[in-house]
Amino acid sequence: MQGWSRILGWGLALLGSALLAAGYRATLTPVTLVVDGESRTVYTHQPTVGALLTDLEMALRPEDRLTPGEAVTLSPHSVVQIEHARPVVLVVDGRERLLYAHQENAADLLSLAGVPLESYDTFRVARPTVGDPTDTRFRIVVERAAEVVLEEGGTQTRFYTYANTVGAALFQAGLRLYRADQVYPDPATPVQHGMHVRIERSVPAAVRVDGHLLRTRTHRTRVGEVLADLGITLNGQDYSTPPLEASLGDGGEIQVVRVAETVIVEQSPIPFDAIWQPDPNSEIDTQGLLQEGEPGVLERRIRLRYENEQVVDRRVEGESVVLAPVDRVMGYGTKIVVRQLATPSGTVEYWRVYRMLATSYSAGTAGVSPSSPYYGRTATGLQMRHGIVAVDPSVIRLGSQVYVPGYGIGLAADTGGAIGGRRIDLGYDDSNLELWYRWVDVYLLTPVPSSVNFVGP
Repeated sequence: MQGWSRILGWGLALLGSALLAAGYRATLTPVTLVVDGESRTVYTHQPTVGALLTDLEMALRPEDRLTPGEAVTLSPHSVVQIEHARPVVLVVDGRERLLYAHQENAADLLSLAGVPLESYDTFRVARPTVGDPTDTRFRIVVERAAEVVLEEGGTQTRFYTYANTVGAALFQAGLRLYRADQVYPDPATPVQHGMHVRIERSVPAAVRVDGHLLRTRTHRTRVGEVLADLGITLNGQDYSTPPLEASLGDGGEIQVVRVAETVIVEQSPIPFDAIWQPDPNSEIDTQGLLQEGEPGVLERRIRLRYENEQVVDRRVEGESVVLAPVDRVMGYGTKIVVRQLATPSGTVEYWRVYRMLATSYSAGTAGVSPSSPYYGRTATGLQMRHGIVAVDPSVIRLGSQVYVPGYGIGLAADTGGAIGGRRIDLGYDDSNLELWYRWVDVYLLTPVPSSVNFVGP
């Protein structure tokens, strides 16, 4: 019995609690809460908006927007709107400042923050990166423009820059600088408002050296100074065009000429001469080699001058005969041998034989008019007849006797304009003229003359 009583007590207690809870919920006020555009319904016994936010532990910044105000009394189905101000970072004059605002326009935010902008000042907006823990909307960096006075080539110009260093400022201004250009102050110097920057421009130059073309820029005014800056040295007889002391023109070209000299020795043959000399051991009208000739050797010392590996001068400094030539010696016979020859008219003695072209003539075929006092007369004044022969006196002495096979013995007593060298004209009477035109042996008969031409015709 006691058990059922206890169970019944518990049941009545639970029923009472449920009735109380149902009564509490029935008295809650439904409110629509919209936070940054997201809506939800909350139930509250709080009488005002402020009490509701306290109950919900929602702290607001002064910049946040609350509609309606905290003192407004809540009623069923009230709508409470909250718009949080978002954090924005301002970087002004190198210092960061955090503010909260609803403005989206950077210029409006700067105006709100009381940041003045001069005419050449500017700003840039950097959006936050994904996962930025500050949840900042964006960063506004104010860039103050600094006035720079530029001096170049005797003229001054002014420009404004946001760069931190002189070099960056010149780059932003679109000024192209070469490595050799000189900038004062140094390009790494921080930019200050109103500072003066001076540029001393280099000039272009080109150097041809050792087969290469080097292009550079320089502040030097002399050719030698430019080469020294490039580490190019002139050795010995090397030279440059223009010369080292000459002024370098704008965009001028310098040519370095490498000079070298060397001495070579050249040998060339010296031809030998051929000489003739009498040989008493050889018979007349014979020839022989008495001594073989040998060329000599001429040695020359030649100095060669090279400019850029090309020969520009060749000069003989001296020459000498290192081996003298040996003449070739030919001998001609001077030994006279008297021989006998059997002929139809008997044996004759001769001391020389010429091979000659034999022709024939007579008084009537000599080309002299019969009315002429010289008709039928020879050059020696003898009467033309058989046995008179015409010769070249330089070959056969006039007055000599000769023997011609098939003709007989003849007396060299006549000459002729067509008779020269080894040519003999056999004389006839007009009544017994025989025509000749053939090569024959002509024997010179003794006695041997006192003066003999050993060389022969």
